[in-house]
Amino acid sequence: MNAANPIGVFDSGVGGLSVLHEIRRTLPNENLLYVADSAHAPYGDKSRQFIEDRSIAISEFLISRQAKAIVVACNTATGAAVTALRSRFSMPIIAMEPAVKPAVANTRSGIIGVLATRRTLAGDNFVRLFARYSAEVEILGQACPGLVEQVEAGDLSGKKTRLLLEHYVSPLVEQGADTIVLGCTHYPFLAPLIQEIAGPAVAVIDSAAAVARQLYRRLEVGNLLAVKAGVVAATQTETTTGTECFWTSNGLDSAKPIISQLWKRDVEVCRLPLLHSVTAIK
Repeated sequence: MNAANPIGVFDSGVGGLSVLHEIRRTLPNENLLYVADSAHAPYGDKSRQFIEDRSIAISEFLISRQAKAIVVACNTATGAAVTALRSRFSMPIIAMEPAVKPAVANTRSGIIGVLATRRTLAGDNFVRLFARYSAEVEILGQACPGLVEQVEAGDLSGKKTRLLLEHYVSPLVEQGADTIVLGCTHYPFLAPLIQEIAGPAVAVIDSAAAVARQLYRRLEVGNLLAVKAGVVAATQTETTTGTECFWTSNGLDSAKPIISQLWKRDVEVCRLPLLHSVTAIK
C-alpha cells in the first residue's frame, strides 16, 4: 500500500453513494473506487453468511484494484461482516455505526427513532448501542422494508416512497421522538422527504460525515493520505483532483442512470466481474 493508491468503498447497492459524497468532500485529492452490489440489494433480507462472503469477495476485488483502505458503506454489511473483514485484511477497514451517540446529545424529549433494516436493528452493533444508551434515552427502532428498493429504483419522492415513509416515520414522531437517526446509507437520499414528514421540530441525522472523518484519521495515522492537508470543507470541492470509478453487479442500463442521478453528474459505470467466492443466496 502507498499513499497514491485509491480508497475502496462498497454497499449493497447505491446507498453508499451518500457516504462517498462525504468522503469526496473530506478527501478531495483521493481516488475513489465504488462497488454497488445492487443485484443483491437489499442485504437486509439475506443470511449473515451470504453477506459475509459477499463482503469478503467485494473487498478482494477492491484490493485487486490496489485499494489502500476499505469503507464498508453499509450498516447491514458492517453488522454481518466487519469482524471477518478486519481479521482477514490488514489495511484500514472503516465501518458504519448508526449515529445514536450524536442523537443522544441532540434530543430534548429523551426519545430518538432509528430507521434501519431489520438485520441492522437485530445486529450486534445496534444491540450494543442500545445497551450503552438506553439508560439515558428511549430508543425506538423502526424497520423499513421497501425503502432500499425505492432508492435503488431512483424513486426519492414518489407516491409509494411517501406512503412508506409516512408509515415508518409518523409513529416515531407520535411517540415523542425529536431526533431521527438514518441507520441505512440509502436513507440520506430520502432525508428531504423524511424531514418534511417528521416536521421542522425533528432533527434528522446520519453518520456519513463521521465515517469520512474517521477514514481521514486512519489514513493520516498510516501516512496514507494522497495529500497531507487539513479536512476540506464542502464549499471547497471545486479543488477536487481525485477520480471516481464505479462498478455494479446489476445491469448497466439500469445502474448508470441511477448512479449518475445520485452522484449528481453523468458517470461511467462498469459491470462488476463474477466474484467466485460468493455463496448461493440464502
